[in-house]
Amino acid sequence: MESPFKGKTGVRRLINAFGYSLAGLTAAFQNEDAFRQEVLMAIVLLPLAFVLEKNGIGRALMVGSVFLVLIVELLNSAVEATVDRISLENHRLAKRAKDIGSAAVMLSLINLAAVWGLVLFNK
Repeated sequence: MESPFKGKTGVRRLINAFGYSLAGLTAAFQNEDAFRQEVLMAIVLLPLAFVLEKNGIGRALMVGSVFLVLIVELLNSAVEATVDRISLENHRLAKRAKDIGSAAVMLSLINLAAVWGLVLFNK
């Protein structure tokens, strides 16, 4: 069965989707400490990418790696919220889902460090 909220098309769908996206970013920023920390990191690193790297491809890789961390954190937060919505009971599958989400964030942070290191120190 399709969601009753589906069915909007065209410009109305785009406007709705933009609003939902802003609501998601706001919710993550208000409720997720890790997301706030990573936003702060992005506020520092994004301008640095443009100062430290003159090559467009290097800049793109550096900026992309920062946004990847934010994206993965948002997905991890969504998984955690969904698991908590289903049950706050300790369960091995709930733990596994949360641990896997956390591992994805960790790998995105390792990716960020590797990309920045390779771009900045491989001259």
